[in-house]
Amino acid sequence: MLPRPMPDAPATDEEDVSDDDLMIALQEGRAAAFEEIVDRHRGPLEGFFFKNTRDRMLAEDLAQETLLKVYGQAWDYIPMGRFKAWMYRMGRNLLIDTVRKQTNDVILRAHRGSDADEQDRLARFAGEFLSPEAAAGLAERKESLDEMLGDLPEDQRQTVTLHYYNGLPLAEVADVMETNVSTCKSRLRLARDKLRGRIEAAGWKP
Repeated sequence: MLPRPMPDAPATDEEDVSDDDLMIALQEGRAAAFEEIVDRHRGPLEGFFFKNTRDRMLAEDLAQETLLKVYGQAWDYIPMGRFKAWMYRMGRNLLIDTVRKQTNDVILRAHRGSDADEQDRLARFAGEFLSPEAAAGLAERKESLDEMLGDLPEDQRQTVTLHYYNGLPLAEVADVMETNVSTCKSRLRLARDKLRGRIEAAGWKP
């Protein structure tokens, strides 16, 4: 289970508190800061893992394990405004290790749910190659799009989900993927081309 905050820990729920501020507070022993980190990042982490495993329970477990690593390795973090890249790098390493241990291909498991803001992220992603009208109507086809994402090569799928669904800038995606921005751009372009072809084949209007 994730650690519980100390009863006398100060609140850290101000909207202008950055991830770095929270990590500094956690390093100073203010455990309530970790509760705020969990509230802020559990959902996006679960979304990242779900998009790459298609397994809701596994996604929740991996998100919790990643947050535990954040807590356990808090002292290793240097506050330079790149918390999300640091956290998602740990998460991606967990994902790689987990997938290697799986006896079945979890990417092919059935779609079982989505985050509350799924429609906004789908529209943002689909807006790269669909008209606004078509992108707005994509929500009802999100399961089909998830299946298309699942068919992408792993590096392309992870780049897509980190950038479009989890909102990381390409420079931070490159950090997480341990590559460079140029390679990330190339992976996004290849993923868009493949998805555009699948969408056109499915008869969705551009």
